[in-house]
Amino acid sequence: MSENRRFLLVRRPQGEPVENDFRIETSPVPAPPLGGIVIRNRFVSLDPAQRGWMDDAESYMPPIALGDPVRATTVGVVHASDNPDFAVGQWVMGLNALEDYSVAMPGGFTMAIDVDAVPSPSNYLSALGAVGLTAYFGLVEVAKPQPGETLLVSGAAGAVGSAVGQIGKIMGCRVVGIAGGEEKCRRLIEDYGFDAAVDYKGKDHEALVAAIAEAAPDGANMVFENVGGAVMEAEVFNLAMHARIVLCGLIAEYNSEEKIGIRNLWQILARRGVLHGFLIADYADRFAEGGAQMAKWLSEGRLRADEDVQEGLENAYAAFMRLFSGANTGKLVLKIA
Repeated sequence: MSENRRFLLVRRPQGEPVENDFRIETSPVPAPPLGGIVIRNRFVSLDPAQRGWMDDAESYMPPIALGDPVRATTVGVVHASDNPDFAVGQWVMGLNALEDYSVAMPGGFTMAIDVDAVPSPSNYLSALGAVGLTAYFGLVEVAKPQPGETLLVSGAAGAVGSAVGQIGKIMGCRVVGIAGGEEKCRRLIEDYGFDAAVDYKGKDHEALVAAIAEAAPDGANMVFENVGGAVMEAEVFNLAMHARIVLCGLIAEYNSEEKIGIRNLWQILARRGVLHGFLIADYADRFAEGGAQMAKWLSEGRLRADEDVQEGLENAYAAFMRLFSGANTGKLVLKIA
C-alpha cells in the first residue's frame, strides 16, 4: 500500500455521532522519526471510551483534535524502524489511531507482542488486551471479591462485562448480569456461566429495581458498573451493606448532551457503600501479570472471550456505531489489513 488512509474526526458529535462527523483522508505513508517506528496497523479496537475522547471536555485523556484521526488501540506489524529494539516485521501493540500506518515512539503503551501464543493477533485487543485487563484488575484489585459474595454486572454481555462475570465465578461469587434483550440474557447464562440475568429492556424504574431484587435477594456486595443512567439508578436500590461499586464506564451517558448521572446517591450513603472510579491505565506496570493470569484461564477453558470482528477502514463509522445499537456480539474489533 502506497497511501495511508486515516479516519479523521472533523466535527464534534452532538449527541449520537453521525457519519458527517468523520472523514477518510489519504496521505503518504510516513517515514519513521529519529528513534521511532512506523506500524502497519492490522486490527483496531473500537471502544465506548472513544466517544468521550471526541468531546471537547476535560477528561483523563485530551480530546481528539479536529482533523486528527480517531485515537485507538491497535495491533500491527513494524513497517519501518529507526529503533534497534523494534525490527521490521515484528508484531506490536500500542495506543495509535484508526489509520493504516501509525508513527510511534517506543515506550509508554507501545510494546512487542507474541502472536504465536494466541489464536489470533486480535486477542491482544480482547482477553489479553485492555478489555481483559480492565476486567481482571477492576474486579480482583478494586472490588476484591470474596467467595460467596454477590457480584452485579451491568453491560454484562459486553466484552468487559462478560469477562468480569466469568472471573467472578472463578473466584467463587454468585454472579448476576444485566443486559438488553432475551438473546443477550441467554448468552450470559449458557455461554458465560452467570447465575442469573436481568433484561432491562421494557422495564421502568420500579420494575427494574424489582427484577434485580429477585435475582439478588440479599443485595449486591459488588457492582461492576459499565452503563450508568437508569440501570445504575435501579442497581443502587439493591446494594448490600458496605457494597463496593467499581465505576468503569457510563455508556448510557456518552451520547447524551446533558450528563445527568444518577439521582439517588443517598442509597449508596445509606448502605455505607464505596464508589471507586477505575481506569486501567493505573495498572500499566502490571499488565504482564494480568495478561499471564488471563492467558492461563483461557488455556484451561475457564474463560471464554468472544470477538465481533468487522472488516475495512471504510466501514469504521458503521462498525463503531454497533457499540451504541447493541449489535456487537463480543469485543468489537475492526480488521483493516
